[in-house]
Amino acid sequence: MDAAAAQADRAPSAPDHPGRSLTAVLFGTFTLRLSTGLTGALLTYHLAHFERVGGPRVDPGMIGVFAALFYAAELLMAPVFGVLSDRFGHHRLMELGPLFGFVAVVITGLTTYIPVIAGTRVLEGLSTAASVPAILGFLAMATAGDELARGRASARFEGATLAGLGVGIVLAGVLIDLLGRNAFFLNAGIYVVSFLIYRYGVRFREDLRAMRNADHGGLKRYLQILRSSHVWLLAPTWIAINAALGLWTNQSLFQLTQKPSPEFANQYLMGHFVPTEISIGLAAGLLVFFAGLVFWGNRFRRFRRTSIIFFGILGGLAVIAAVAVINHTEGMPGMTRALPGAVVVGGLFVLAGATPAALGLLADVSEAYPMDRGAIMGLYSVFLAIGQIGGSLLGGEAARRAGIDGLLLGTLLLLFIALIPLARLREVEHLIGQPVTQAT
Repeated sequence: MDAAAAQADRAPSAPDHPGRSLTAVLFGTFTLRLSTGLTGALLTYHLAHFERVGGPRVDPGMIGVFAALFYAAELLMAPVFGVLSDRFGHHRLMELGPLFGFVAVVITGLTTYIPVIAGTRVLEGLSTAASVPAILGFLAMATAGDELARGRASARFEGATLAGLGVGIVLAGVLIDLLGRNAFFLNAGIYVVSFLIYRYGVRFREDLRAMRNADHGGLKRYLQILRSSHVWLLAPTWIAINAALGLWTNQSLFQLTQKPSPEFANQYLMGHFVPTEISIGLAAGLLVFFAGLVFWGNRFRRFRRTSIIFFGILGGLAVIAAVAVINHTEGMPGMTRALPGAVVVGGLFVLAGATPAALGLLADVSEAYPMDRGAIMGLYSVFLAIGQIGGSLLGGEAARRAGIDGLLLGTLLLLFIALIPLARLREVEHLIGQPVTQAT
């Protein structure tokens, strides 16, 4: 152990104020997620024309499988890394994510062999699994007892996550046109930046002596905590929302760029765009979504978390209806898309509130387990991964059968499923975060 680490073990915290380290963590989240989004989007564009670089033809089902591999790795390993962050310090586990990502993106740019690319998606999943539970455990610790700070931190985390992913996806369209597969190597440098931020920017340290003396109890204790908490009341709604988002994460880029089959020629959105055009549209949508995150993140004192989630689902339903209209305007004047386009903007703004509200609820759950925040907050990645895996696989099949219309119908179904358990969650919302029987 080096001298700096030893000093961190001897003191509950470094001289730095946690607020400054919180800013560094959020900025590191942005750069890490930028790299993740950039890798995923670059790979999708790359695979859409894989034959040009000597690879085989790739269909929508394979895109769904690659996405599922990413989230399967996150699903399986996030709880493990969450427990490790409680044992060895959140600030240390953050640093592993960029290292996994660096290796993955370099290999991706060097190969056209499908099994190897599948392996890089697993490495990318490990990157997220290692960093996100530690980051969220740190955020929950830094905002303990301050509802307004928690609301803002939750919104800023989601904002940093979505802004990073969004900027990565937006840049991907431009970089793949300019640099081709060399864009993957540029992205490796961004992973290095993320590592340096976590390594040198996060100066606030947990009391590692107390963490190590706590009875973490390994997997048995982790399972006992889960059984005794209210987290499973949140799980069904959050998983369904993430599945709805997962339908679009990869399939939308693929469907918007690849030449459609003749039976889908009447769908306006299919195959009519080049990557740079998609990047411009995504940039506009992300600005709206980010504005919604800021707005709803400052409303935690005024609205119940479940109310914000409910509003978000309604906003998502409005978006789906408007996109369905736009998708069937083939051959019509451009002005016919103006009104549904405005509905999309409004719906995105409202939908943005659902994710920070759900994250805030999870942070509330962790209040009953202050020495196990990483383990509890690691469930963010678990729920996200389960939803994204299901959404990715469903999206691949839906797109194969019905193109963009298939994605819209699948999303509609998932959003209705998300509404069903929300009423039960609302009934017990006031109990979340209150002391419960501790696992031993």
